[in-house]
Amino acid sequence: MKIVLASNNRGKLDELQAMFAPLGVQLVCQGDLFSGEAPEPHCTFVENALSKARFAAEKTGLPAIADDAGLCLDAFGGLPGVDTAYYCTQFGYEKNDANNVQAVLEQLAPHANRKGAMVSTLVGVRHPRDPEPLIAVGRVAVEIAPERRGSGGFGFDPVLLLPALGLTFAQMPPEQKNRFSHRGRSSRQMMELLRTSWLA
Repeated sequence: MKIVLASNNRGKLDELQAMFAPLGVQLVCQGDLFSGEAPEPHCTFVENALSKARFAAEKTGLPAIADDAGLCLDAFGGLPGVDTAYYCTQFGYEKNDANNVQAVLEQLAPHANRKGAMVSTLVGVRHPRDPEPLIAVGRVAVEIAPERRGSGGFGFDPVLLLPALGLTFAQMPPEQKNRFSHRGRSSRQMMELLRTSWLA
């Protein structure tokens, strides 16, 4: 089964394709099929993921899966949340992963509470007007490490510390990261939903 991934993030594509492979699902990055991105005007992950999935399905005629994920920090009342990808731009930085990490380290410096969560919400639709979207949410409690650790992964991985393991996601091999990460958790839920709903 071919499904368009409503994202241009190659890191997400690689992670999800590896996890979905046992289902015989082939994910195709939306950027390989069309240009442009869905509007994301909402304040929750599930609404934005649904907007992205419907947009990609409409553009391609294929079933679509979208991931809306973000960092929710206790010290900032759950923010940056849905604005995680653009977090650094509000502090004058150009949008990229390294600058996002730098901005969060700087903004958390005066705060004792470094706890938060990474949240991944996957939404799947069979077509743009699908009345029964598949929704899977993965959440993992993290702390923000005081400095970057490790060279793997992408996004905030170098500072996302799992206290129980004493490791950041960037210090873990991909298999271990997928076992514990927010996207790993949402992907396992989504795989089960695909298996019982779309592939049955």
